[in-house]
Amino acid sequence: MTGKTVSEKLLSEKSGEDVKAGEYVEASVDVMMTHDVTGPLTFEVFEDVTGDDAALSDPDSTVITIDHHAPADGVEAANNHNIVREFAAEYGAQQYEVGDGICHQVLVEEGFVDPGDLVIGADSHSTTFGGVGAFGTGVGSTDLGTAFATGDLWFRVPETLRFEVEGDLPEGVYAKDLILKFIGDVGFAGCTYMTAEYAGSAIDDLPVHERLVLSNMAIEMGGKAGILEPDERTVDFLEAQTGRNVDIPDWTQADDDAAYEAVHTYRADDLAPQVSKPSNPENAVDVGEVEGTPIDQLFVGTCTNGRYEDIRIVADIIEGEQLAPNVRMVVVPASRSVYKQMMDTGVMGTFVDAGAIVQSAGCGPCFGTHQGVLGDGDVCLATANRNFPGREGSMESSVYLASPATVGASALYGEITDPRSVDLNRYDDYVLTEGTA
Repeated sequence: MTGKTVSEKLLSEKSGEDVKAGEYVEASVDVMMTHDVTGPLTFEVFEDVTGDDAALSDPDSTVITIDHHAPADGVEAANNHNIVREFAAEYGAQQYEVGDGICHQVLVEEGFVDPGDLVIGADSHSTTFGGVGAFGTGVGSTDLGTAFATGDLWFRVPETLRFEVEGDLPEGVYAKDLILKFIGDVGFAGCTYMTAEYAGSAIDDLPVHERLVLSNMAIEMGGKAGILEPDERTVDFLEAQTGRNVDIPDWTQADDDAAYEAVHTYRADDLAPQVSKPSNPENAVDVGEVEGTPIDQLFVGTCTNGRYEDIRIVADIIEGEQLAPNVRMVVVPASRSVYKQMMDTGVMGTFVDAGAIVQSAGCGPCFGTHQGVLGDGDVCLATANRNFPGREGSMESSVYLASPATVGASALYGEITDPRSVDLNRYDDYVLTEGTA
């Protein structure tokens, strides 16, 4: 009998059954999450299921954020925020306010997710939690509302698509470039209802904030989850975040003889910075193919690349410079903690001096409703995860996706620019710490 993938091991553990890909299980969920958009419907389902005896199965591990329409962009959004506040107060859920940050970032920063956990969220980018060795996946509000009451949910054990990268990543190539390359190679539906499992020496060398990028965008190739095996770097990061001891369960490591749907292998030194052209993330090409494309707006942020390290890359490139003429930049940190780091380290001032706009923490224009949406004909280069028509505003706008380094370099010239053409290591005083996301 062949060995097991990480997903097969984890869902076997959480269901108490010895299961393989393709089988169905009812598994115990460790953490549940919703936000101001998907929350109200989730609450309705929960109260319909529980009736007069309504009680959350685990209030301490039920997390609700206000992040998508935050601050409220209209009366309907403001009313939804109040619904979230009232539900959390009544049932004891863990609630995070406007400006606290994006749900996926908050759960990692606040120590809700550990290696080996099963995490569900009423948001498709709940795959993010695989970056710390959890099985994170998005579910509908109906499923989540039921799980709020019962603490468990049914799953089909997914097959696994494995991506292995060996060697040292060249300058100018980041996790965002890796995931765009993967999505471009397998297609937007190439990993549908499978786990994307990431491995190899180049992956092992990634800091946790970069690993989260890979897991976050697994859904952009249809993935049910995106997982990296946790290691001592994961432990150091989470312990710095939470101040408590963190263990790595044995069900977070794939067996050497695990069976995969397919294995995609790469040499790190063959890779180049990537850009996804409108209007699908699968339209990924080497930056040279689109270099020189004029842009109107740059967007730095989202649950993909809104962490301090991402924002710092952009700041280091543009420090002491001005944005190119007729170009605007919108910066939205992923959490209040990131916002504060920007203030404490002078990064905030760098953006303001360069002519950028810095917003409060949240999803920003990624959700396409406020804080810098695009108009007809606008072209945006973003560190976001999706570039479908209308994703960031007008159906007649165009969005390109890239790494923070590519966005930073492009800000100087007003057109898509290869990040390898600028100095990406301008400031030696900055040392990445694993205590930040």
